[in-house]
Amino acid sequence: MKKRQISYLACTAALLGTFAGTTPASAAHRTLVVHPGESIQKAVNAARSGDTVLVLAGTYRESVTVRTPGLTLRGAGHRTVIRPAGKKPATTSKKPKKASVTCSGNGNGICVVGGKNKALRDVTVADLKVAGFSRTGLWAMGTDHLTVRRVTADDNGQWGIAQEHSTRGVFRENTARGNGDAGLFLANNVKAEQGAADSKGALVQHNHLEDNRIGITVRRLRNLTVTGNYLTANCAGVFVVGDENKPRAGALTVSDNRLEWNNKYCPKTARLPYLKGSGIVLTGTEKALVTGNTIIGHSGKSPLSGGIVLFKSFVGAASEQNRITGNHLEDNAPADLVNQEAVKRKNTFDGNSCRASKPAGLC
Repeated sequence: MKKRQISYLACTAALLGTFAGTTPASAAHRTLVVHPGESIQKAVNAARSGDTVLVLAGTYRESVTVRTPGLTLRGAGHRTVIRPAGKKPATTSKKPKKASVTCSGNGNGICVVGGKNKALRDVTVADLKVAGFSRTGLWAMGTDHLTVRRVTADDNGQWGIAQEHSTRGVFRENTARGNGDAGLFLANNVKAEQGAADSKGALVQHNHLEDNRIGITVRRLRNLTVTGNYLTANCAGVFVVGDENKPRAGALTVSDNRLEWNNKYCPKTARLPYLKGSGIVLTGTEKALVTGNTIIGHSGKSPLSGGIVLFKSFVGAASEQNRITGNHLEDNAPADLVNQEAVKRKNTFDGNSCRASKPAGLC
């Protein structure tokens, strides 16, 4: 962004505050406008807490890192597209400097990053598209009350939209398609073996997840809600993943989602068998409530295939004290409800509309 544009907008905000007789110029919130051909990152660097960086329609080839609390990064909907930058020319230096870890260097599109011991608060990313990055479209770490709204994340190598080690995140009305792993991924910390973190009420609501490996993955978290989402044509719809660490993953709600024909085939990995035909899967979780979901047309022969599946985690931790109630399931194979845990684990199945279960008697 050109200095004259930033200065002009700052002055405009100050004048508005003066005429209103309220906010002093030093505290006025500004809108910094980015035009095609200009740098989003320069505008973000120039912004203060409470400012909005408005990115006009166009394609921007860069990665963007946000470290300013209270910042809003907003586009013009799907017409604002962020893609990877072109390849950098080869250097002729005999002793190149050691490269620092960057958002683009890690293969990410937008990075929202807090400090090690201080969360980055109240950042909003909205109304734009991020696509084609080798790792993640939008990645957040160490945030509190991050809002991601109406963001499209397509064809990224790992995750579409991902958040780790954060609290109170809100992910609403986003679209994630064709990503190599999860369309939406929420976790405690993928690089550390530790108990489930309290997300303090994170919300995943009204998102569209299609043609990913997994639509939504919730890994080692507690106290959040996944509700009102639409998931189709993924290898698996929703994964809630726990392990043997304390506290256990769970104490969360998966409700009122619609999952249809998540029958894409994905080969096995080091941690998972091949995936095909999985609706909602709980592995190694406790005290989760799965209710009011509509789950239709899943079919496969993977150990994780079926409408709603309870399965021990891949380090052997059991799923226990979960309640599966009030869901509508039809045409799922090998069964609408699949419980591969021992009866003594006290998982409860009641009030579900379904025809077949494994073992029999759960419907």
